[in-house]
Amino acid sequence: MAEILMPKATAVWLIDNTTLSFDQIADLCGLHKLEVKGIADGDVAENMRGVDPISRGELTREEIRKGEENPDYRLHVAESKIAHIPQPKRKGARYTPVARRADKPDAIAWFIRNHPEVSDPQISKLIGTTKATITNVREKTHWNSQNIKPVDPVTLGLCSQIELDEVVNKAVDRRKKLDAMKESEGPGLKPAEEADAASEAEQSSSDSNEPNADDVFSAFKD
Repeated sequence: MAEILMPKATAVWLIDNTTLSFDQIADLCGLHKLEVKGIADGDVAENMRGVDPISRGELTREEIRKGEENPDYRLHVAESKIAHIPQPKRKGARYTPVARRADKPDAIAWFIRNHPEVSDPQISKLIGTTKATITNVREKTHWNSQNIKPVDPVTLGLCSQIELDEVVNKAVDRRKKLDAMKESEGPGLKPAEEADAASEAEQSSSDSNEPNADDVFSAFKD
């Protein structure tokens, strides 16, 4: 069976536009029932725009009607008509329509909050933004910082779900490799603060064992 490409955004739409149960939506979108309930309560996927699975060819109205009439019915995703067509790889910088460019800071904030393992160059290449803009959003020095809200870049139309998953998976794999390398190396050099403190302690101990000038003078005088 085909899978829903944008599960959370699809769940948002189904909650707003159908009477399907949380169990049915969770099963269809591959989410947990509590996660779907969180979306309905506004605790999960806040500010996410719903995506119509009917217009995307992932679900039919008849299938939704069957689910609404029978709470025990499990919906089936329609077979994709273009899944077999290979997607051409994009070359060069991504072009973003003018109407979408104002949404980029929201997408950057989403990455910073949800996927800090994704590097700035990866974010820049994926959504077509600059390093300076990413830095401004991260440091809250962006001119529109007060109005920036974290929003999924897929929902904003800045990239596809496949592209987003690929970038996140690469970043996660890279983080795991780095963590594994650190563990294999074992404890390295002490942090600078600890090294300085140890050095000062050793110096203090050494100084306390050395006779001072007054003691030496008194010994010769006696």
